[in-house]
Amino acid sequence: MTDTSPRPASTGSAPLDPSAPAATPAVPAIPEEHLLEEPRRSRLPAAVRAMRPRQWVKNVLVFTAPLAAGRLFERDVLLGSALAFVAFCLMSATVYLVNDVRDVEEDRLHPRKRFRPIAAGELRPQAAIVLAVITGAIGLTVGFLTSPQLGVTLVIYVGLQLLYSAFLKHLPVVDLAMVASGFLLRAIAGGVASDIPLSQWFLLVAAFGSFFMVAGKRYSEIKSLGSEAGTRRSLERYSESYLRFAWMLAAAMVLISYSLWAFTNGGAGAFTIPWTAISIAPFTLGLLQYALEVDAGHAGEPEEVVLHDRVLQGVGLLWLVIISIGVFSR
Repeated sequence: MTDTSPRPASTGSAPLDPSAPAATPAVPAIPEEHLLEEPRRSRLPAAVRAMRPRQWVKNVLVFTAPLAAGRLFERDVLLGSALAFVAFCLMSATVYLVNDVRDVEEDRLHPRKRFRPIAAGELRPQAAIVLAVITGAIGLTVGFLTSPQLGVTLVIYVGLQLLYSAFLKHLPVVDLAMVASGFLLRAIAGGVASDIPLSQWFLLVAAFGSFFMVAGKRYSEIKSLGSEAGTRRSLERYSESYLRFAWMLAAAMVLISYSLWAFTNGGAGAFTIPWTAISIAPFTLGLLQYALEVDAGHAGEPEEVVLHDRVLQGVGLLWLVIISIGVFSR
């Protein structure tokens, strides 16, 4: 007699075999869309590319203090700021070279960093160290000859960045502060190079602005690559929600600080118009535009956002025109 009793529906899974080997735990992998093909190689020599000249755009921060003081186009101030820019380009190149030598094995596992000249085998680590010594020596010489205070600022910058490269980059929160200090010291350098007093509001804007960019950078990294897809151990301790809180808090603080600076340094400028107060509007728009890139996970390299975001460039130019009229017509 045929058995017509109902049977459980098949789940499609194979029966368990006690003798079968245990399944290997899944290993987090970099999403396929981030396994980039090799980018078009620049015609610049490997030694120059290893110094990351594209990232030297950060060094324009040395001009912010003279600009805010309305003294940028004074001959001595402009010369001091230009020399500070050159010195920071050389010192940042030193830091990049040393950092890439230390992290060469980790960089080879990263979807983007593996194309850097040292990680790609285009530049030998020994040659990179020699180049780092040369750029560091020239940078410090330029700094101390320009101003002893600038030379000290450069020494502090290099010291903090080398500590960061050695072990501080693996400590959550501390790594944010260390990277932010690099932006802050650039802003300070422009003032000390020309003996320009730095107001408390200017320092707060520079400090929180730096933290905003760094927290946004980390947020973009963790959103686009995941906490375990990169080479930073500190990312494993962060969550998207925490980093979002960090860069939103920094954005609020930098806007408040800038507004206080603008009102404190207000007064009627050309045509009796309070230009510095008006500059709060484009400053806020620029902050929001950059935050849009951060939220989309596109701000892993801040200099790339600045160089390619046309809206941000337009708003930034508008802010620069308004703030220039405000500070130079007082």
